[in-house]
Amino acid sequence: MPNVSSILRQLKKERDRVEKQLSGLNAALRAFAGVYGGSNPRGKRRKMSAKSRAKIAAAQRRRWAKVRAAKK
Repeated sequence: MPNVSSILRQLKKERDRVEKQLSGLNAALRAFAGVYGGSNPRGKRRKMSAKSRAKIAAAQRRRWAKVRAAKK
């Protein structure tokens, strides 16, 4: 039965080789997901209050009014 034990040894060796390749692929996938992922990796997006949005909108309206006044 030495033939069976050598086959078993080869299969274990092949399993270890494939396992090593899979761990490398998993690491590459994690790196790609971190760099090119759709989510923001730095954390949650900050929410702006309604009051702040209103102030920004009012300032933009004033800027546009100034541009329109300069055209006349």
